[in-house]
Amino acid sequence: MELKNILNKIKNNEMEPEVAEGHIRSMGYVPVSDIAKVDIFRRHRTGIMEAILAEGKDPEDVVEIAKAQVAATGRVLITRLGIKHMESLESSFNPGNIEWSMHRTAAVVHDGTPSLRTGGLVAIITAGTADIDVAEEARMVAHEMGCETIAIYDVGVAGFHRLVGEMIKLQDHKPDAIVVAAGREGTLPTVVSGLVDVPVIGVPVSTGYGAGAKGEAALLSMLQSCSVLSVVNIDAGFVAGSFAARIANTVAKARSRD
Repeated sequence: MELKNILNKIKNNEMEPEVAEGHIRSMGYVPVSDIAKVDIFRRHRTGIMEAILAEGKDPEDVVEIAKAQVAATGRVLITRLGIKHMESLESSFNPGNIEWSMHRTAAVVHDGTPSLRTGGLVAIITAGTADIDVAEEARMVAHEMGCETIAIYDVGVAGFHRLVGEMIKLQDHKPDAIVVAAGREGTLPTVVSGLVDVPVIGVPVSTGYGAGAKGEAALLSMLQSCSVLSVVNIDAGFVAGSFAARIANTVAKARSRD
């Protein structure tokens, strides 16, 4: 339960002070058996919500952690899902309470609680279709942090005319920050950054083969960019989405004061 909701319930005489005290004391974290301690107060402390990294966890544990976080905050983002994780979520939650990424490698589970809206806007761009899963993770993070998102996929430099045709979307919507995911040689973030007047976050993706495979060439290319951009770790969609959303939310807050 959110702190504001607790305070409103006390104000409206819908909750006893002793019960509220228990809720507030538990807001630091919620223990889940002996496997996890869910940091449900992270959003209030840092502006970035707690999420579940499914990779490396048993599907049953992911479900139990998700149930605990949904009970505490109403929503939870789960990233890097495998097939067994997907199956466990589908069998454990109402289908109407699961929002999937395009290829079901990430999901938001909720109890009907809507995601907050801040007024921020983040664009998510990929060089190729093989980069979409990482981009979708970034998109869902930004959305859960309150931002509206625009997705522009498969516009890499191998066919530069595709990006040119999509630039009208950026001009029309005027995003506050842009995430660009690219594998292979990782050129696209540099190109995008040279065309727009908002912060660009490059995400090297572990696609490609041969010399510089597993995202290494893309990472080095982005770090050596001759246009100004920030770069996150290989496949770090969560970090890129969080960083972009923090920028967008800061801009939106300043915009609301004008």
